[in-house]
Amino acid sequence: MELRQLRYFHAVAEEGNLTRAAQRLYLSGPSLSQQIRLLEKELGAALFERSTAGMSLTAAGRALLPEAQAALDAAGRARHAVQAAVQETPAVLRIGASGCIPVALARCMRDVDVESAGGTSGTGPQVRVQFQDGSTADQSAGLAAGELDLGLLTAPFPAAGLDTMTVWREPMVVVMHRDHPLASLEAVEFADLVGEDLMLFRRELAPGHHDQVLDVCRRNGWEPRLRPQSAHPSVFQTQLGGGSVVALKAAWTPDDDPLLVRRPFTGDAPTVTLVAAWRAGRQDPALHRLLSVLRDHRHLAGERAASRLQPATV
Repeated sequence: MELRQLRYFHAVAEEGNLTRAAQRLYLSGPSLSQQIRLLEKELGAALFERSTAGMSLTAAGRALLPEAQAALDAAGRARHAVQAAVQETPAVLRIGASGCIPVALARCMRDVDVESAGGTSGTGPQVRVQFQDGSTADQSAGLAAGELDLGLLTAPFPAAGLDTMTVWREPMVVVMHRDHPLASLEAVEFADLVGEDLMLFRRELAPGHHDQVLDVCRRNGWEPRLRPQSAHPSVFQTQLGGGSVVALKAAWTPDDDPLLVRRPFTGDAPTVTLVAAWRAGRQDPALHRLLSVLRDHRHLAGERAASRLQPATV
């Protein structure tokens, strides 16, 4: 019996549906089905009752579920224990980050690294943060596969099997070339954008956020023609330099391009919500130290008046 088979079994048990579990694990349906059947063959028992309504656990499956969860949790704890004992360094937390994250958020995590590595507090586990670039879709797969300890994902996204906490929420702004006719405005209304093309990130990077942005645009009377957005700054600048085209970006993204300007919306605006996500029920002292720091830094929430970080709606 392999750990990945237990991970696959756990995902199907949580979803109750092979197709949804396969999408969550970024596997094909037939491949996942084959792995489940191999596990059943090895254990000598059917783990699921299959029907048109989905997959429900048998008595054997219900008996395996808590043991599978315990094994997955133990594997995570074992990895951190080995890192601490062999490397004699603080525990490494692998944090996913999609594109650009707010500087204050990155510094908050860096401060955890510095304080704990120096041992100045004398309490709690030592923690070292290691960022890994990845889209929201990539991070969801990484969390499911145990390749990430914490993700910073753009909501909304499928949150089955995850615990979540909103860490930043902020309106998006309109980005355009400085020679664009709308650049003379101090703020932009959706009516001003009618007829403009919209450069937007590829949907597969963050499907929920992509659809949410377009829903807000359409609700306010703007049905934009989409253009693919480049992640390279020089290409992005060039794309905005030709014709009636604008982009929407998080307000915290760097603003150091002299040829581009950004303008806020006058009213309703698409919002970027960053959510910290980790495997549900994960008992990892290093992870929970980092989460406690995020909870204590109340200024991280984009809703400045919030007294505490609120659970995410994902």
